[in-house]
Amino acid sequence: MFTTLIANVSARFSGLFAAAAEQQASNPILGFLPLVLIFAAMYFLLLRPQRKRQKETANLQSSIAEGDEVVLNSGIYGFVSAVEDEWLWLDIAEKVEVRVAKGSIARKVSAPTPQKPAE
Repeated sequence: MFTTLIANVSARFSGLFAAAAEQQASNPILGFLPLVLIFAAMYFLLLRPQRKRQKETANLQSSIAEGDEVVLNSGIYGFVSAVEDEWLWLDIAEKVEVRVAKGSIARKVSAPTPQKPAE
């Protein structure tokens, strides 16, 4: 009785496995679809924003001129006094000038706009 039960179950499962194998063999393109979707998600979630930040950083570094107020990655504020190839000279206090790499610039500081007093 036990052997007939095992034979019955194995016959049913072998039919299911054969049907699944036949279904997979009929359309191999669907097997690559998850890989394509994962690559597309990685591109839009990781690679594209990183490239955008790199372009913004390159534009910022190339647009720095003498007299701009900038903030370094370390949080130091200063005014650009001279621009060299890879370096900037910053005035961070009276009679204090430091040389920093262009890559250490986090952002430009925009001058605050004067607000009109309420009447």
